[in-house]
Amino acid sequence: MENNHTILGIKITDRIKEAGEVQRVLTRYGCSIKTRLGLHEVSDDYCSSSGLILLELTGPADDQAKLHDELVKIPGVITRRMDF
Repeated sequence: MENNHTILGIKITDRIKEAGEVQRVLTRYGCSIKTRLGLHEVSDDYCSSSGLILLELTGPADDQAKLHDELVKIPGVITRRMDF
């Protein structure tokens, strides 16, 4: 039997403004998230205002769809989905 893997990429254009709402949605659907990786550019004198979150999703497809639908309603959030 083959396992399906779904990766959801989330681009947050203004982390200061949108990160709180994104975090609330991710917490609400925490049981649908198997792996989470957050990326943003940072150095000694610079911290990017945008960020990228990669999620490996698990569980019912309906819950995954609800997670996606709530995220895309947040202004400044862009998502892309990959299915393997």
